[in-house]
Amino acid sequence: MNYQTIQVRFQESICYIRLYRPEANNTINDRLIEEMHHVLALCEEAATVVVLEGLPEVFCFGADFDGIYNELVSGNRTAQSQEPLYDLWLKLATGPFITISHVRGKVNAGGVGFVAASDIVVADETAHFSLSELLFGLFPACVLPFLVRRIGHQNAHYLTLMTQPITVQQAHTWRLVDAYEANSEVLLRKHLVRLRRLSKSAVQRYKRFSAELNDLLYQSKGLALASNQEVFADPQNQEGIIRYVQTGQFPWESR
Repeated sequence: MNYQTIQVRFQESICYIRLYRPEANNTINDRLIEEMHHVLALCEEAATVVVLEGLPEVFCFGADFDGIYNELVSGNRTAQSQEPLYDLWLKLATGPFITISHVRGKVNAGGVGFVAASDIVVADETAHFSLSELLFGLFPACVLPFLVRRIGHQNAHYLTLMTQPITVQQAHTWRLVDAYEANSEVLLRKHLVRLRRLSKSAVQRYKRFSAELNDLLYQSKGLALASNQEVFADPQNQEGIIRYVQTGQFPWESR
């Protein structure tokens, strides 16, 4: 596959995937989701560890509002189902490989979904995390099952309501981040030295058991998808997105 939104390399049993949309703050579009699914399908047989990285300044900033804007102004006001994205996060969370998010810089909205779906999260001191959806009349319906599983209901609830970024130190306290250092490259290598010793079959059996032990992600899928579609189909929210892309003004700001 000719990847346009990610960079991929395999090194023995490790697959490195870099989200690479520098012109768009590494936001999520349909092409990125499709390409990620393609790589993870290869990883089911070829990788024991999958490392997901972003850019030094931004890991992933969530949904591609420019892409949504283009759909809206072209007359397509039907909200797309986010099932492909939810299934992508499900694959990261339950697939037959260990997933590591290596986080630097900004992580917002759907970017938090990638992090929360990972088995292990390592970061540097520049990492900070936010859920901005409520500012636009939306809420992170598809992110929340993964986030609640990782950090608990109240921490996820607070992060959703406040909409402001939290530091890597706070994220570590809440267990959204497992480990952080100033030099996260060294930290990542330390984890990989240990993890590469594990056999593919052992990881596969453990991940299957872990998914069955806690099936919150599967139970929540229908509700999450329906709720997400509802808020993105709301005409007022759609107008807020159009105005934000056109003018940079948030919905609450005066015209």
